[in-house]
Amino acid sequence: MAFDFIAEHLVERQADALLRKRQLVEQSSGRFIQVAGKQYLNFASNDYLGFADDFIEIQAQHLGSHSSALVNGYNQAQQTLEQRLCELLGYESAMLFNNGFSANSSVLKALFQDKTVAQSSAIFQDKLNHASLIDGGLHSAAAMVRFNHNDLKHLESRLQKSKAKHKLVVSEGVFSMDGDQAPIEALCKLAKQYNAWLMIDDAHGFGVLGEQGLGSCEAIKPDLLIITFGKALASSGACLLASKQMIDYMLQFNREYIYSTAMSPLMASCTLERLERLLKADKRRAQLSENIAYFRALAKEHNLALMESTTAIQPLVLGDAEHTLAVANKLKGKGVWLTAIRPPTVPFNTARLRVTLSSAHQADDIKKLVDSLVECL
Repeated sequence: MAFDFIAEHLVERQADALLRKRQLVEQSSGRFIQVAGKQYLNFASNDYLGFADDFIEIQAQHLGSHSSALVNGYNQAQQTLEQRLCELLGYESAMLFNNGFSANSSVLKALFQDKTVAQSSAIFQDKLNHASLIDGGLHSAAAMVRFNHNDLKHLESRLQKSKAKHKLVVSEGVFSMDGDQAPIEALCKLAKQYNAWLMIDDAHGFGVLGEQGLGSCEAIKPDLLIITFGKALASSGACLLASKQMIDYMLQFNREYIYSTAMSPLMASCTLERLERLLKADKRRAQLSENIAYFRALAKEHNLALMESTTAIQPLVLGDAEHTLAVANKLKGKGVWLTAIRPPTVPFNTARLRVTLSSAHQADDIKKLVDSLVECL
């Protein structure tokens, strides 16, 4: 029977406790989430600074941009946001995307779209990079080389052996599933040593890290920097920052950008407003740091085996997918919303509860989380 594999694969996913389902969220913020009429403490949001509840008043804007940025969809709101990001982060030029996945994957595909160039090119990716980066590398015409997570010696050995003329090292700034940080400065030095470029996806670092909250790359500028607006900014979309020549190249060959309707001017204006607030959010960043330290201290008291992370992402690896899902469901019964992260999002036998903390959380919230974890485990 044609397409019978669909039912078979769904049955397999169900049997392996890997079947994914959507939850209809009625209301969500950095602290709370409401599903099916019930409110939970929310420890699964990327709203790290609690901006989701902040009201934004924007003068009347067109809801949509109506066309691609290269037709007539590029407007003043988009340009203003791009220019402000360039000013803050120290880049010549920028281009906006509707989401981070599209930005990451499309940049890698477009950069090596020329098959002749690609034959002498290689992309060196951290093994724990986000799916969007891996997909972009796999669909690029360049060779893709993986190196062990944050392992500079392994990366150097890969670079030494490579005969590629064009080498691109790719990493996340803060790894979305482990919460640890990439050694940006060392990566930058290593890339320069081997005449390579460095690309950083700082989705989970932007807004939270750095003296001004400008992320993992506030002090060090990779050749290509991608930031997203759906995490600490509590907005939507993404931006590539690079040299003017690089952005001009993307405008010629980045198919996702060329053939997609451009970012809404309303969204660009809202993001710019949030960006200005983010620069003044030192107290929120300080509160987030306090919350992270408090959570880790309580977890240590109760012998909860957390990973080595000092960021808002605090994973608790349980291993078995079925067990992890069961614990997540038990936690919901106690009013705590945590997501069970299972393969293929993470490697097999590393299923985990991915705790994400926000400056909006209060001490009692965090204590309830830890107490509930102890009871459910």
